[in-house]
This record gives sequence, C-alpha cells and structure tokens, in this order.
Amino acid sequence: EIGSGLVGSEMCIETVINVVTFALYGIDKWKAIHNKWRVREATLLITVLIGGSLGAFIAMQMFRHKTKKWYFKYTVPAMLVVHVALMVLLVVKL
Repeated sequence: EIGSGLVGSEMCIETVINVVTFALYGIDKWKAIHNKWRVREATLLITVLIGGSLGAFIAMQMFRHKTKKWYFKYTVPAMLVVHVALMVLLVVKL
C-alpha cells in the first residue's frame, strides 16, 4: 500500500519540502518586484536539491521567475527527473 510506512512518510516530507520551495520562489519573485531584500539563490537551489524540484519547477513557470539563469533553467528540471526516478524506485522496492 503506497500510503503506508516509509513511502507514506517520504511522500509527506516531499510534499512539505515542495510547498516550502514553491513559497520561497513566490516570495523571492514578490521581493524582486518590490525591490526588497531577496532570498539567496543558494537557498533556492538547496531546496531544489533536497527534494523541492517539483515545487521549484511549478513556481518557475507560474511566477516566470529564475527562468533565464542557466543554473536554474537546467538544474531544476534535471533534479525533477532524479527525484521522480528515486520516488519510483522507492515505491517499486517497497
């Protein structure tokens, strides 16, 4: 059963990380528009690396944010592929 045990816990953690990542991208876009102190790019990328790639990818498209910087343009989709593959492996093995 997918919703139980380790897989269920992992999916809950991934959901939280992705929601936080999405929010950080949205906050950073708002701050960029209003000339406020910004979220560090390193923070945005770290959230992608630890599992927030889906949230970052959706936020990039929705807010049109960080879409021109090559290290976001290529890192976010690449990490999304890696994270999806890892989740599939986790579900298949358990």
